[in-house]
Amino acid sequence: MGMRVDIVTLFPEMCQQVLDASIIGRAARRGCIETHCHQIRDYTLNKQKQTDDYPYGGGCGMVLYAQPIADCLRAVQKEVAEQGRPAPHIVFLTAGGQRYTEEHARRLAEYDNLTLVCGHYEGIDERVIEAFADEEISIGDYILTGGELASLVVADSVLRLKPGVLAEQKGYEEESYWDGLLEYPQYTRPEVWEGRAVPDVMLGGDHQKIDAWRGEKSRERTRLRRPELYEQWCESHPITELPKWKRGENVRLVKTEEQFAAAAKLFAEGRRAVCAGNWTEEYCASLTEEEFLAQLKAEKKGGWACYLHTTKDVPDGMVSVDHKTGRIEHLFVSGNAQGKGIGQKMLDFARKKLEEYEHPRLSVLDTNARAIALYRRMGWKFTGEKDMEFDPAEYPSVVKKCALLWMQYEG
Repeated sequence: MGMRVDIVTLFPEMCQQVLDASIIGRAARRGCIETHCHQIRDYTLNKQKQTDDYPYGGGCGMVLYAQPIADCLRAVQKEVAEQGRPAPHIVFLTAGGQRYTEEHARRLAEYDNLTLVCGHYEGIDERVIEAFADEEISIGDYILTGGELASLVVADSVLRLKPGVLAEQKGYEEESYWDGLLEYPQYTRPEVWEGRAVPDVMLGGDHQKIDAWRGEKSRERTRLRRPELYEQWCESHPITELPKWKRGENVRLVKTEEQFAAAAKLFAEGRRAVCAGNWTEEYCASLTEEEFLAQLKAEKKGGWACYLHTTKDVPDGMVSVDHKTGRIEHLFVSGNAQGKGIGQKMLDFARKKLEEYEHPRLSVLDTNARAIALYRRMGWKFTGEKDMEFDPAEYPSVVKKCALLWMQYEG
């Protein structure tokens, strides 16, 4: 038997119509799940089929009686027992319940059967909640006219996790909130619609690059739109073990002209990637290796140390540290070497070079979600200070307002 969901409501036809449609309905017809909706009025004891009355103590609105809800729940419990199922997990949809999340959905999906009770009018007599509720849930901080829509939200989000409902498990594992992040942008045909093109990376067929792009966009969306979710994700996904250094990997202090040239090339590539989307294409194209070569040499005279990472003698990463101020900057990994843990190793290497500083600092562009995620997961936190702010009104080459933010290592 598949999972069974019962909804106790004043509007069973409305709820059942939704449950019988689309993906959930098809899964029920295949026998993967069961859905049943029950009319509370069928269990009233008065001739008028009245289900509510004025609240004790006065106030606006009407309150649902305890008795018809209790008798309806007992009938559901009996039906469930006759099927040989365990007692249902009973959830009341109330404004005072815990806020519903994907984590709740996954937990509720572990039950064999679930019964959802819809509130209406001003609420439900508290005594029936005390007598029957295993938990109370609210789907958000806003007000609905009844609990029917809320119960359908819960039913859909739970049932879609059951085997056979979706065609592939991957179909829900890549959705928003599954791993604590919002979903990345999606595209379909045509390649260009009203002048808007699908990002080139989605058309290239390189799935490693596609996965990296999707991960970056997912983190960026979450940080900008749901900062509290992003905070939780960083806290729950710390990097506690660094990738092992592989044979052929080396980090060397930049000293020779050849090393400076290699670092400048990585610097230019990395800076263009970070600036893309925030500065004009013309500005990004103007960022040359010669410019950064001069900057690196000037920084060396000022006391900075630049380190170059190579894999089998091929330069693919860099980072700079300043022992005078305890700063780390210019952490870049070449595009074809990303996703191999080089950034993690280099950041850890740079921090350990500044062992005299308990809380070394670095700056990061607030739109660089990939870097921010790495830093946060490795123990770095925002200080609340801005290094620089870039506003299109002040800088003609800037197309999207952004800022350099300070972070410091907290461990």
